[in-house]
Amino acid sequence: MEPDTSNKRWPKTQMKTDILKNRIEKVRKLLRTQKADTLIVTAGSNVSYLSGFGGDDSWLILTGKQIVLVTDSRYTLQAKKECPACKIYQRKGSMIDAVSGLLKEFRAVKTVAVEDKIELTVFKILRKKLAVRVKPVKNLVESVRAVKDESEIAAIKKAIEISEKSLAKVLPKIHIGISETEVAAMLEFEMKKAGANLAFETSVAFGSNSAMPHHRPTMRKLKKIDTILIDYGAKFNGYCCDITRCFAVGKVNNFYAKVYKTVLDSQTNAINVLKSGIEAKKADASAKEIITASKLPPYGHGLGHDIGLDVHEQPRVSFLSKASLQNGNVITVEPAVYLAGKFGIRIEDDVLITESGCEILTSLLKSDEVPLLKV
Repeated sequence: MEPDTSNKRWPKTQMKTDILKNRIEKVRKLLRTQKADTLIVTAGSNVSYLSGFGGDDSWLILTGKQIVLVTDSRYTLQAKKECPACKIYQRKGSMIDAVSGLLKEFRAVKTVAVEDKIELTVFKILRKKLAVRVKPVKNLVESVRAVKDESEIAAIKKAIEISEKSLAKVLPKIHIGISETEVAAMLEFEMKKAGANLAFETSVAFGSNSAMPHHRPTMRKLKKIDTILIDYGAKFNGYCCDITRCFAVGKVNNFYAKVYKTVLDSQTNAINVLKSGIEAKKADASAKEIITASKLPPYGHGLGHDIGLDVHEQPRVSFLSKASLQNGNVITVEPAVYLAGKFGIRIEDDVLITESGCEILTSLLKSDEVPLLKV
């Protein structure tokens, strides 16, 4: 079955062409630093970023003068509609045969760079078929994708708007006895009804289940006195958002309230230091120091990550990161405390990095008090 591309809504054709050409030139500039004259793009999100294509099973060939989308008969009409900056080549045989055959016709090609995400066996076959030098490259397109342009930021903002409105519709419908799975399904339905796809599988966790950072919804029922963690996000025009909110049900436990405020203060401390040029690991440290000072165990994952066509992009905002944040990064800020057998609290917002600081794109929580659901 072909994927749903109904939310691939771009600006008018000329604007879309200009945006794509600008991206292509940035990648070409980086390609030259790799001492290569041609790039084979195999990762789906990277293909989409440079071409506007919303389908699957397609590669992109980028040379100094040409950009060719190699696809098959399932996607030819779609590609012609979506890819104004590309030549479309409809393959009849295997992808490897099609790409190697095309490159043999490009006589100026001397060195071909291939994204290192390609399967090793495919890379080896490709290298055997080509009479030119073939080399892997890492994060070449991703490094350009890290800085978002105005059209990308607009799409992320729309995804956030849909997500937040969807949650507002679902919260009043939550009741005692409802399952995690039912809440997740209702939220996903509202986002899809609003014209979005899902950025990722919605995570709804009640009580002690919320101590697992990547919990998948189960049939666990909501109790009269309980807690809820919801991690969710819409995908609009191909672009993702990522939001986490926590709630108490029936009554707010004093210890839960203390941990909640600590996590919120941790997030605030991190947001206050965010700006272009800051080392990602320093932002992560600024959040953890608040949690540690409260004698609580800080989260083991990073403070956040870039978002865009994929929900997890570069740079990662982590103690392991060597990157510095740039003007135009859109990152999540998601400190957390996880207490096994009790509960987990994670508060996550999406933030645009600017020269002087940051712009919070989500509706930032305005109170230190735990949101209470009276169900």
